[in-house]
Amino acid sequence: MFSSPVWIVQSIRCMRVLLLLASVAFAPGAALAQPQVSGMAPYTINVDVEMVALHATVVGSKGQAISGLAQSNFQIYEDGILQPLKYFSQDDIPVTVGLVIDNSGSMSHKRANVLAAALAFARASNPKDEMFVVNFNEKVSFALPPEVPFTDSVAQLEEALSSFRAIGQTALYDAMDAALDHLSLGRMDKKVLIVISDGGDNASRHTLDSILLKAKHSNAIIYSIGIYDEQDEDRRPGVLKRFAADTGGEVFLPAEVQDVVPICKEIARDIRSQYTLSYLPTNKNHDGAYRLIQVRAAAKGRGRLLVRTRSGYFASTATAPSATTSASHERN
Repeated sequence: MFSSPVWIVQSIRCMRVLLLLASVAFAPGAALAQPQVSGMAPYTINVDVEMVALHATVVGSKGQAISGLAQSNFQIYEDGILQPLKYFSQDDIPVTVGLVIDNSGSMSHKRANVLAAALAFARASNPKDEMFVVNFNEKVSFALPPEVPFTDSVAQLEEALSSFRAIGQTALYDAMDAALDHLSLGRMDKKVLIVISDGGDNASRHTLDSILLKAKHSNAIIYSIGIYDEQDEDRRPGVLKRFAADTGGEVFLPAEVQDVVPICKEIARDIRSQYTLSYLPTNKNHDGAYRLIQVRAAAKGRGRLLVRTRSGYFASTATAPSATTSASHERN
């Protein structure tokens, strides 16, 4: 049902990045031929391991983002056992981003703010990010033209976001299902969904449990923004919280709809400043078991640090690798 997760770095592209940027030496195994990279000679690497890659946000006790940490400031534990950190960076790398926008009738008077927020996010993002838009009411639609699955053009995104009017019921779970599928087609290894909705659903074919499971088995980081008013009888902020918590993202529940614009700018900054941490699990068993991950950070003079990332994964089996489960908030 689910493809192999990108965050367990098994694809040729991921291994190329690790080889070029981290000089990770792998034990002998099955040879994987690599495609030729422009300006470089072709090469072959041997792999018999699964690399676990995590994207982590670090904040201080007052909620401020903490940058400039070194590899030595981090510790990763799997099932309580300290793991050797093999790759570390805090680079502003391009990502694949999906904007999942609620266009049901209850969002009609919030539409202008939502459009402004989505465009603010696009303008604050890495210019090389590839993006797409999923608009939904009781139906789910990809807003970009069929021949344009992703774009880095703000003008094209604005046209896509403006092409629907808010009317009808809400099929949030169906929209999430479609967005997760499309996200997996993106070229970038780091993948993000931003969901702007009231969390309600009264029209989906899919269930909440099925979508939560799919999100857990994906490599997506999900940021959720819930915007409500007194007329939103079907609002469900708990749904949006679960999407974020299960994938290492964050949920925002602004008091005023106008606040959604600065929130989207904050999300863009968060994505661009995350740390990437990768390790080779010391437990080599392919037993499909759930493995708990704890990431801790400590730095002199920085006070207590909070790390937000996924909190675990399912080990691969002999036939098919699986994926992560939920996100964690660990204090050192």
